[in-house]
Amino acid sequence: MKIAVVILNWNGKHFLKKFLPALLEYTACEGTEIIIADNASSDNSVEFLQQNYPSLRVIQNSTNEGFAGGYNTALKQIDAEYYVLLNSDIEVTPNWVEPVIALMDSDKNIAAAQPKILSYYNRDEFEYAGAAGGFIDCLGYPFCRGRIFFNLERDKKQYDNVCEIFWATGAVLFVRADLYHSIGGLDVDFFAHQEEIDFCWRAKNKGYKIMYCPHSVIYHIGGGTLPKSSARKTYLNFRNNYALLYKNLLKNKFYKVIILRFPLDVLASLTFLIKGNFKEFLSVYKALGGFLKMRKKNRQKWSELVRREYPSGIYRRSIVLKHYLGGVKKFCQLSEKDFTSQ
Repeated sequence: MKIAVVILNWNGKHFLKKFLPALLEYTACEGTEIIIADNASSDNSVEFLQQNYPSLRVIQNSTNEGFAGGYNTALKQIDAEYYVLLNSDIEVTPNWVEPVIALMDSDKNIAAAQPKILSYYNRDEFEYAGAAGGFIDCLGYPFCRGRIFFNLERDKKQYDNVCEIFWATGAVLFVRADLYHSIGGLDVDFFAHQEEIDFCWRAKNKGYKIMYCPHSVIYHIGGGTLPKSSARKTYLNFRNNYALLYKNLLKNKFYKVIILRFPLDVLASLTFLIKGNFKEFLSVYKALGGFLKMRKKNRQKWSELVRREYPSGIYRRSIVLKHYLGGVKKFCQLSEKDFTSQ
């Protein structure tokens, strides 16, 4: 098998009903198989698949191991050259697989890639989770071509060039299977959120490239598992972001970043408080404690990771200050010279 398209499903029967027909119609590449990895759903997803799509392979995880653990468990059971990690809340379009695979076939140094991600509901607008490729600023805040914080650009073909990015979205992640396993897959301790950024950063630290391919287009609903505003999501985002920085930055860089970063996180927590979101306010500080527990648990394993001074694609300035004080709302307003390159 050359390509395994793997959907990690957790209580997403309604998405499977909605999007599987188009996926089956538009995924016709030779040597490609569609596989459902079920993360211990309780909504009869497996029964639905067995009754309506008996030819599809279903891998049943015994427990809900989150995005990272669920995929790691399932992918160990799948032999392919490429994996496509595909969210269940996605509508694919004709020819969505071939251009990305052709790009990766052309350069063995490409570890992972993503297509253009547009909003399912606002179809001429980029979608939050990935847009036209992910980047990260000097303090660890992720953003995208087409999306800076919650400001989403309309797709006017302004990002229709194939290019190297810093991270590819976990919503539609094309990745080399052998590399996925050799660098440890997704970090199971992340559970969910930013584990794809961590994976891509680890790959870049080993000298690989992450790419964006606009010739493949998908439409993403987003927020299918956790709502956009929730204390749990806030906790995971902050905790995992601290872990992301600790794992991938040189140690002297990490402590410098945290000193600069923490006041901004305090401001973020106060914003939650002002809006009346007391649980999200507390989540910011609980996240720091959660990170310290993660670090203690993984200190030895994380100490063995390869780190580079700064791989390509890091924005050397603060996207927070550029956005909130400088009025920057679009990726094209950022200067190319302010990004690291190697």
